Amino acid sequence: MNFFEKHYFLLRKLHVITGVLPVGVFLLVHLTINSYALVSPEVYTQRAAMMKELPFLTFLETFFIFVPILYHGLFGLYVVYIAKNNVLKFTYSRNWAFYLQRITAIITFIFLIYHVLTTRFSGEAITYEFMSNILASPGMLIFYIVGVLAAMYHLANGLWAFFIDLGITIGPKAQRTVEIASYFIFVVLGILSVQILLAF
Repeated sequence: MNFFEKHYFLLRKLHVITGVLPVGVFLLVHLTINSYALVSPEVYTQRAAMMKELPFLTFLETFFIFVPILYHGLFGLYVVYIAKNNVLKFTYSRNWAFYLQRITAIITFIFLIYHVLTTRFSGEAITYEFMSNILASPGMLIFYIVGVLAAMYHLANGLWAFFIDLGITIGPKAQRTVEIASYFIFVVLGILSVQILLAF
């Protein structure tokens, strides 16, 4: 029995929690800042610059963003590796959601690595013009749309597991309600995300 198998229950709990707190919260904050691109290039550049001026930025980024994302992503890849996908045999909705959660995990992880390396560690200030140049290529725009939609689905669908793991949604009715709500959240965040990308 390896380390992951021995401590799987606790590691899985931590994986689910970090997917919402703080990773999910950061994703929504990031989306909020990016939404200023819908207002004007100047406002977006101003709001993006404000993030760079936060006190203890390196500490906050390291321990509240990078470490949780890295843990959630790497353990998530392990979950993908050991998962038994049987959507062709059992075609009910939660089975498909389970399968799509694993697919979007891989897409999101790849997208986040690329996005962080080409923005946060680019050595350049994040401005409206900077993002416009990245998204000027049709191929890159499609890559970003796919990556962002995968991230939004992964977050929205992950809320279903989050509430179950915390013991909030116990019965089938409560779980079905959260499932419907998660689809609604995905649609809303997905539409907003695409609109933001097209605004650049």
